[in-house]
Amino acid sequence: MEYIFRQAKPEDAPQIWTILQQAIQRRKADGSKQWQDGYPNLEVIQSDIDKGYGFVLVVQDKLIGYSAVMQNNEPAYNDIEGQWLTDGDFIVIHRVAIDEQELGKGYARTIMQAIEDHARNTGVYSIKADTNFDNPGMLSIFTKMGYQYCGEVYFRGSARKAFEKVLDK
Repeated sequence: MEYIFRQAKPEDAPQIWTILQQAIQRRKADGSKQWQDGYPNLEVIQSDIDKGYGFVLVVQDKLIGYSAVMQNNEPAYNDIEGQWLTDGDFIVIHRVAIDEQELGKGYARTIMQAIEDHARNTGVYSIKADTNFDNPGMLSIFTKMGYQYCGEVYFRGSARKAFEKVLDK
């Protein structure tokens, strides 16, 4: 499968927001509390894009996925209840979402692989991420892709499962 994984542009914001709204509704339908408190929202997406954190997955000229990708920029990760595998530079993954018409085709894993490639290309060999305890889809992806559970971190008062993957150089 050929794809493009690139930084999001301001004109991508409406499509990204549509994809995230779909994901918010899926989480709600699944009975999850994740993303049910007004976050993420369009302002968060616009901020991601403005700061260079927003990345999109494009397949056959269609934007089908989104993720925020940051380096060394997650203060909540400083207070993990547990222990990270590494202490050096790391990439942070947040807000992974796939267009509902494209679910079940492996695109979330494609985004995760593209982020790993991006990390290696920038000379960073650690990726850290978190998700709610009630998000079986992301928990499964982390397991299948070799992420190790490291403990819990807290966002907006809620505990999240924290994972890290150390990449081969």
